[in-house]
Amino acid sequence: MTAETPPPGELELVAVRDLPAAPAEAWRSWTDPELLHRWWGPTGFTCPTARMDVRVGGTSVVSMAAPELGFPEMFSAWTYTLIVEPRRLEFEFRFSDAEGLPLDPQAAGAPPGVPAVVHHAISFDELGDGRTRMTVRESGYTTPEPIELSRQGLEQSLDKLVPLFGEDPR
Repeated sequence: MTAETPPPGELELVAVRDLPAAPAEAWRSWTDPELLHRWWGPTGFTCPTARMDVRVGGTSVVSMAAPELGFPEMFSAWTYTLIVEPRRLEFEFRFSDAEGLPLDPQAAGAPPGVPAVVHHAISFDELGDGRTRMTVRESGYTTPEPIELSRQGLEQSLDKLVPLFGEDPR
């Protein structure tokens, strides 16, 4: 078993995007709060909070909200387990309160079947010509239903991310 393969009995979600940016620029989309504010969350959601502590053992607190759709601000804590800048970023995702303290996923509004911890591994592979293939892997799921919900949210979030590389990031 490697970081690329989930443990037996766990299901995995994989999303891939080719970005018109070098790996270091793509990396910043996950580590720079100003950039994260601009894309995190599915269509119709904003990212009001992005307090980043990107270091092994550090925890970032990130939120998404869509009050007009009936979704108040929901928080998550990302505790980093591996950082190989600008090639790989791994963290444990947990639903949390505004301070980053863990919450039971269902108490936080997640649907049944969402595990307490979802491992995330993001790789940034250089394609040449200033392009990067970004692969996002989520693991820890044991049933397919929450994977499909997460896939929808992740795909919509990444669809919001890609156009940022055609803009001036500052």
